[in-house]
Amino acid sequence: MIFAIEEMNQNPAFLPNLGYKIYNSCGMTNIIKSALDLANGQREIIDERNCTNAATAHAILGHSGSAPTMGFARIMGRFQIPVISHFATCACLSNREEFPSFFRTIPSDLHQSRALARLVKYFGWTWLGAISNKNDYGVNGMASFIQAAQEEGVCIEYYQAFDQTGPLHDLNKVVETVKYSTSKVIVAFMSHREVNVLATELYRQNITGLQLVGSDAWITDQSLTDSEGRSILVGSLGFVVSKAQIPGLEDHLRKIHPSQFPDSQFVRDFWEDVFNCALNNSSNTQNKKPCSGFESLQNVESYFTDVSELRFTNNVYKSVYAVAHALHNLVTCEEGRGPFYNGSCADTKLIQPWQVLHYLQNIDFTTSQGERVTFDQNGDSPAKYELINLQHVTSGTIHFDTVGVFDASLPRERQFKMNGMKIVWEGGSHTVPVSVCSDICNPGKRKVFQKGKPVCCYDCIPCAEGEISNITDSMECFKCPIDYWPNTRGDTCILKEIEFLSYEEIMGIILTLFCLMGAILTTLIALVFFHFRETPIVRANNSELSFLLLFSLTLCFLCSLTFIGRPSEWSCMLRHTAFGITFVLCISCVLGKTIVVLMAFRATLPGSNVMKWFGPAQQRLTVLGFTIIQVIICILWLTINPPFPFENMNHYKDKIILECALGSAVGFWAVLGYIGLLAVLCFVLAFLARKLPDHFNEAKFITFSMLIFCAVWITFIPAYVSSPGKFTVAVEIFAILASSYGLLFCIYIPKCVVILLRPEQNTKKHVIAKTKETQY
Repeated sequence: MIFAIEEMNQNPAFLPNLGYKIYNSCGMTNIIKSALDLANGQREIIDERNCTNAATAHAILGHSGSAPTMGFARIMGRFQIPVISHFATCACLSNREEFPSFFRTIPSDLHQSRALARLVKYFGWTWLGAISNKNDYGVNGMASFIQAAQEEGVCIEYYQAFDQTGPLHDLNKVVETVKYSTSKVIVAFMSHREVNVLATELYRQNITGLQLVGSDAWITDQSLTDSEGRSILVGSLGFVVSKAQIPGLEDHLRKIHPSQFPDSQFVRDFWEDVFNCALNNSSNTQNKKPCSGFESLQNVESYFTDVSELRFTNNVYKSVYAVAHALHNLVTCEEGRGPFYNGSCADTKLIQPWQVLHYLQNIDFTTSQGERVTFDQNGDSPAKYELINLQHVTSGTIHFDTVGVFDASLPRERQFKMNGMKIVWEGGSHTVPVSVCSDICNPGKRKVFQKGKPVCCYDCIPCAEGEISNITDSMECFKCPIDYWPNTRGDTCILKEIEFLSYEEIMGIILTLFCLMGAILTTLIALVFFHFRETPIVRANNSELSFLLLFSLTLCFLCSLTFIGRPSEWSCMLRHTAFGITFVLCISCVLGKTIVVLMAFRATLPGSNVMKWFGPAQQRLTVLGFTIIQVIICILWLTINPPFPFENMNHYKDKIILECALGSAVGFWAVLGYIGLLAVLCFVLAFLARKLPDHFNEAKFITFSMLIFCAVWITFIPAYVSSPGKFTVAVEIFAILASSYGLLFCIYIPKCVVILLRPEQNTKKHVIAKTKETQY
């Protein structure tokens, strides 16, 4: 303070002759007495120019503690005398109704509390212990921190308070609470005296593994190096006001000698300690050489002359300059443009404290170090902190590094920033400690709070089926869109798998091969029949219907291919109608052959001319008529409500079945029912003709083929209804192939065996001989 005043008095840009009076008062009683003395100053004659001291002080700098400051700031507020503190941080001092003349060049604890809350949240510490001293500084500071922490989603496991001078059982209660708690991070809002006592007791009881987070009242205090429990403090984190450089201060300190302060016991003790000597009139002369008082501090290295960590000292420097700027603005006021009634200015010969208070409230300047000094409506300064990490604490030395900054003037997302410097954690560890009530809930799960416990204590349960959570510690799970489904971790919605019977998959390839094999085999048989069309066995079995049946079987095999592949509007209409029409054509041909067998047998009886009623023309008309009926059914189906592609999301929750919806179920079952009706009729007629003469034994094969056909389609119905997804299509293709192969093998393979392997039986004589033999 003296250095700043002398520096300002030497600056011609400011008003000269700033004066001061220092009250070195310890204890609340002396502080209040000093405040009353300053408020009731006496007028004294200085020299012949009638220059006088002010009746009262224009401004008061101090105190460093919040509790003492509150005591005399109330008194000064009644006299409207400005009080500027460099270290009183209690948020309660921002109450303008209670402390109308209070200012400070250190940020309020309200900002520090919020910064500490942001700090613990940044490192993921959501389960904390909180300890403070019992005065206004500790209680109010911790209350602000707890509120800010709760806003950040941080929980306080316990809060304890004690005083260094309080009863011992208070300290024991705090230590017992810490010992049996589950939180590993403690926020300590107290002075260095309480921290010293607490660390010592924790050390004595071997309570380790604790990460301390401290307030600016102790985090950089050099006296902690004398603590027995200083090892407990290694790794501590805390915010402190930014350091600054004050040019010229070190030279000023090194020029001090006791003659400048003959009544200062502090200077006397300091001098004797630094030079290990005894000043004149000193009571501590035993075993010490005498001091002249003119020794030099120029080459002495001590904490007193070290200006590398000017933090709170810089706040004193700014306080002096703030008062000086206010007085300068008051003195240089132009009459008529002043801030008081009718633009008047203050009387410079009789300056009133309330006038200084007005100017002080409105100062706004920048120091030579580039730091802005201003006060808000509550007398508070802008909040800017450095995050300190105590990396090494031993007897006599304390080493800390700045690992981050907090600037409350910036937008919230940019206020807190780490600088990337390596942090030493509790006990010298290099691993970030963990302090949570419950482990985080990973994406794919949600939190369920535990009954009767704080919100930081919860269980993690997986999201319900069809829901996801894509952030950690999610409170809710969200349903995926209808065409999406959660992945296995439950943290992302992915497109549902679209299922249909594809040509690329094994089942589709196998069915395609069987379809093509059937079509090729049928074509080969047709070529064999065509080549041997003039032979008796081909002529005897109605070659025209045989070729038509082979053609329809080829279509049956090929229509199976329309069921494979991605369903489209055309493929859905084609697959069912083509299947229905080709199968009716096939069954119609078989039915015609069966009727021909029966009619031929009747025609061999004496006097029968039935064959003239069922000649080739009638056979063609029969096949055509039966087929046209199915064509009409299909046309009606396609006209009224045709099949269409459909995304079935009901059968599987994690898949979309791409299938052909039937459109009109009546149309589908009418097509199948008509095929079934013809098959049953064919089976009955073939069964009646099964014992006809041998060369007409085609009826036996038709009977057997119809038996296979009916068995396949009867079993198809329950299989079709119960098969899921693409297997429904596979069952339908299998039924088509099985019935088609049944007809092909039962009707044509025996004839091909005779034609190709037993040509001696493929003669008219052989057929007639067998006929006669069978007529007996």
